[in-house]
Amino acid sequence: MAVERKFIRDRITKLQVKEWLKEEVRNAGFGGVDIIRTPLGTQVSLFVERPGLVIGKGGRRIRMLQEKLKEFGLDNPQISVDEVEKPEFNAQLMATLLARALERGWYFRRAGYRFLYRIMEAGAKGCEIEISGKLTSERARTEKFVAGTMVHTGDPAYELVRKGFDIAIKKLGVYGVSVRIIPPDVELPDEFKVKEVSKEELEALKAQILGEAQPDAEQVEAEQAENKEGEEQ
Repeated sequence: MAVERKFIRDRITKLQVKEWLKEEVRNAGFGGVDIIRTPLGTQVSLFVERPGLVIGKGGRRIRMLQEKLKEFGLDNPQISVDEVEKPEFNAQLMATLLARALERGWYFRRAGYRFLYRIMEAGAKGCEIEISGKLTSERARTEKFVAGTMVHTGDPAYELVRKGFDIAIKKLGVYGVSVRIIPPDVELPDEFKVKEVSKEELEALKAQILGEAQPDAEQVEAEQAENKEGEEQ
């Protein structure tokens, strides 16, 4: 098999596993999954809000999930369940919880602003929530809720912004829920800090700058001597 096809097949398998796990643990608050191949098998790290619902009584449910993962072609899958430490900064978890709230009958504007305030009050630098679908009529549209700073272009939009997506199944159709969060520990390219210096440090810095600006006396004398010799010749 060509290397390109192998990469595509592995990527498709990971996507299928992610979508399947999202549906299986939706009641536990799905916050993302990492799939890593190791010499001993495949390590599947599952991040949820309530790990106890995934592990089950005596570990029964997690063993069942490991057996099901073998059907996707994973070699000796081992699942580790981690609790999300700060749910408000996990975009995937917020998207999942928001989608479940919409399915329970929350009005989309109330749900959008409620989750937006929750994320910003936790200390996020910026948040953007989009809910799309047949919100108020037969025509689909998108409602956006924004607060703080948000980056949409360049490498920071891919590396610094956390993204999550989920769907809410309603009687009149399906809502798409997209959440983008900038955590408080992220340093954006346009941010800078003004350093406070004492008067002594300022005077020393000023003297250093003036000293660098003034020409060296020996260098000046050497240049004058060279110019004098050139005139005599």
